[in-house]
Amino acid sequence: MTTLLIALGTMVAYLIAYNTYGRWLARKIFQLDDNAVVPSVELNDDRDFVPTDRSVLFGHHFTSIAGTGPIVGPAIAVMWGWLPALVWVLFGSILVGAVHDFGALVVSIRSKGQTVGDVAGRVLNRRVRLLFLLILFMALTIVLAIFGLVIAAVFKQYPASIIPCLVQIPIAMAIGVWLHRKNVHLLLPSLIALTTMYATLIYGNSGVLGTLNQAMAEWSVISWVLILLVYSYVASVLPVWMLLQPRDYINSLQLITALGLIVVGLVVAGLIGGAPLSEGAARVPLEISAPMVRANPEGAPAVIPFLFITIACGACSGFHCLVSSGTSSKQIKCETDAQFVGYGSMLTEGFLATLVILACVAGIGLGVTEKLGSGAVVTGTAAYEARYQSWQSAQGLGAKVGAFVDGSANFLKALSIPAGIAVALMGVLVASFAGTTLDTACRLQRYVVQELAATFVRGSGSEEVAVSANPMTWLTNKHGATIFAITLALAIAALPAPGAEMTLANAGKGGLILWPLFGATNQLLAGLAFLVISFFLWRRRIPVWFVVIPMIMMLIMPAWAMMIELPGWLNPPEGQSPNWVVIVIGCATLLLEAWMVVEAIILWPSVRGIVEEAAVAKPSS
Repeated sequence: MTTLLIALGTMVAYLIAYNTYGRWLARKIFQLDDNAVVPSVELNDDRDFVPTDRSVLFGHHFTSIAGTGPIVGPAIAVMWGWLPALVWVLFGSILVGAVHDFGALVVSIRSKGQTVGDVAGRVLNRRVRLLFLLILFMALTIVLAIFGLVIAAVFKQYPASIIPCLVQIPIAMAIGVWLHRKNVHLLLPSLIALTTMYATLIYGNSGVLGTLNQAMAEWSVISWVLILLVYSYVASVLPVWMLLQPRDYINSLQLITALGLIVVGLVVAGLIGGAPLSEGAARVPLEISAPMVRANPEGAPAVIPFLFITIACGACSGFHCLVSSGTSSKQIKCETDAQFVGYGSMLTEGFLATLVILACVAGIGLGVTEKLGSGAVVTGTAAYEARYQSWQSAQGLGAKVGAFVDGSANFLKALSIPAGIAVALMGVLVASFAGTTLDTACRLQRYVVQELAATFVRGSGSEEVAVSANPMTWLTNKHGATIFAITLALAIAALPAPGAEMTLANAGKGGLILWPLFGATNQLLAGLAFLVISFFLWRRRIPVWFVVIPMIMMLIMPAWAMMIELPGWLNPPEGQSPNWVVIVIGCATLLLEAWMVVEAIILWPSVRGIVEEAAVAKPSS
């Protein structure tokens, strides 16, 4: 019953937070106005700036921010016990992450849809704008390189998820064109899309489709990464309503339905137990198999500060400010929708992270195959120990994803859903979340590259300029910027494992060396986004304490963690060479952060009550 009470209690806590703290932010702090002219209306170009129904936009925003982060992070963090992970997810998402996402969205809406990087240039100074854009560029490069590898790994681990994920693309384009040209009500397209996607999930691994799945699962990791990045290029340059927006929306229908099934399965398992392990056997009782607090897991770093960078998405993530200010602010059709989209999406992601925690500490206890021993089916505490025997065993990508997939599939099996379909559904959930983050990140990186290139070419902005012999002008073009972004990501993703030769067989096996940077750079970016939001409010004499407190936390914790890890990167175990890619990106990020903070401290006392220059609308590019 403890597991069930935790799930229901967090759901109630999120509903209360949305209708109290979230409403206070919307009405008293940001003073959202139904009648305000928003960028999607003022700058409507039918490509990036597109007024969008709030349900569709919620789907885009939620699936874009909720990649594999709220799955992988909590699945690792339960190594320290379930209580620290749960407390950080619950309070972090309500008081830190949702405020960050909501604030970044509102600030961008009030700045004609500018990204946080551009807003930083106005509320602080132009040097800070350049520093912020460089940090964004490095962070998005990591996201593009890693998430392509994550999806490839999921496809190879769960082949039954391949066809259902691929079919989403033509369905999305058909729905996008239908909605855009016919302006029909959402209900019928939503039902058709959801029915079709679940049909492909149930039957997509049967007969010739199953053979095709197995054949594609044999493709090399780097081949999948190349295919996924080419898809991301297409999604980035097409009008947002044609592929990116409808794919995120229909994904949200499937993913939220899947989360609903997990909750129902959890309730059933909590009341009558999980599915019997064999025909005629008793149902397995649902109990938390992990310790409440585990102070010193074998090989694990200290819980503080590493808990706060291990769980990034699900509690707070800097990547979300890029979605809020990069795409969602250009699509929101009414200011008052910002609470639902910005604050509500983050609380939904927090609930997803809560379900991940429960799947990894209780769901797997309903019965999993022992990965590290005899291969027997184990339950209870033995199931948790089989997956979390040591920090090293829990850190492998397969183990992290597998703990959630197996645990949540056990909840579905409690509903008498066949094991194969349950596992496929969870595999599709992981791959789809990662895919929607990947294509959104590619579009965001396109914006950042264009802004940086235009700055160096013109020294003054982010607009597209005439292509000339100067290579920088090529990057102000949406095609040039996107090709540059995916080429760099592919080059990093293709890195072999440390010490291995650069061959096709080894390509992609070392790309996840950037994973240690993902959480830290994510959280540093969140701290810097809080800094921009603070200045925006401070200049308008609006209270900032609710932003400054989490800002300080999100600047200190990731920097502290990176400085602890840096000696290990410089002095790897005997026989391994220093990881210079991680070292250079990590040190550069810390230096840029320190520079931005110094600039902010110098400027802070003199700008209270002085509103920055008005935002200038960007031309379409």
